[in-house]
Amino acid sequence: MFKILTLNSIAVAGLERLPRDRYEIASEMRYPDAILVRSRDMHGLDIPATLKAVGRAGAGVNNIPVDRLSARGIPVFNAPGANANAVKELVLAGMLLACRNICQAWDFARQLRGDDGAIRVQVEEGKRRFAGRELPGRTLGVIGLGAVGRLVANMGVSLGMRVIGFDPGITVDGAWQLSAGVQKASGIDALVSGVDFLSLHVPLGDTTRHLVNADRLRIMRPGVVILNFARDGIVDDQAVLAAIAAGTVDAYVSDFPSTLLNTHERVIALPHLGASTEEAEANCAVMVAEQLREYLEHGNVSNSVNFPEVTMPRAEGHRIAIVNSNVPNMVGQFSTVMAQAGLNILDMLNRSRGALAYTLADVDQPISPAVIDRIAGIDGVMAVRVPQPGP
Repeated sequence: MFKILTLNSIAVAGLERLPRDRYEIASEMRYPDAILVRSRDMHGLDIPATLKAVGRAGAGVNNIPVDRLSARGIPVFNAPGANANAVKELVLAGMLLACRNICQAWDFARQLRGDDGAIRVQVEEGKRRFAGRELPGRTLGVIGLGAVGRLVANMGVSLGMRVIGFDPGITVDGAWQLSAGVQKASGIDALVSGVDFLSLHVPLGDTTRHLVNADRLRIMRPGVVILNFARDGIVDDQAVLAAIAAGTVDAYVSDFPSTLLNTHERVIALPHLGASTEEAEANCAVMVAEQLREYLEHGNVSNSVNFPEVTMPRAEGHRIAIVNSNVPNMVGQFSTVMAQAGLNILDMLNRSRGALAYTLADVDQPISPAVIDRIAGIDGVMAVRVPQPGP
């Protein structure tokens, strides 16, 4: 029986992927095998000795101590792309809210007073203040062409916009999913200097913190609309407000409210709604629950932010999973221990990612606790276990 601790409410559709005859799921648990989390900050939590995996029902993992977990040989799974359509739709909503001055017009209409005749007069006199612009023919820049960025870029093309994208890390598969109408920028500066709308879809890291800053704002077209539905910190909010005051930025749409942004008349600050749809929450929960189950029962790894991709069909026999430092002669030492115990290796797969390596091996006989202890005692081994498949 695997024990799953949930740190947030997880969509039922996801929890249903974990059979109750093999999984105990609770919001309070001392010795979990795995943790399912959405937004709860885990940085201050003690890591239980029993923990084998963490699943984030979403894309970002800023709330998870990935480095500490990696040092313990614990994979962190996420659900990239599961909420992509929800974010794409919100980007479109943000573009329309900004370029048609809808929020300001709505606030104006809510404050109208008098009878219907008086209101009609006020409407005719006031509506010219909210005249906007249409999307077709405008230029949309998309930085980051992952699951969300690709949908946003393709959406822009379908709306009749000129779309320019930039992502130096785009995969071949990702490029195939882009519309032929998306143009490739030579760099970030070249992209931001020629767009009417700028949509950001990159993770937060050392190279992306304040990606939109005072220097880049100075080379943007007057009247640009900036949309950040990615991560707080990617945009230098103070610099954007200064650019609004200078007339460079027309509007800023952010999914990350703050005291600096909340009351500014040209800022639309939303309460982190990017993935807040029933469909996105269900998709994320299903995706990460299936990944956790595959890892716990078979040792396979997909969509982990700290482990290599390792998927090996089970051969007849018994499986062992080993996490270790990525240094020479580790696999040789594992093989020697197994051979000395009389175990014949039927299949083996080893992959590495940065300083960490992961090995799956199927052998012809049951793996004794003594073998597990010997492998665990090898210098550089972080975790060893025998994945147990369901019936």
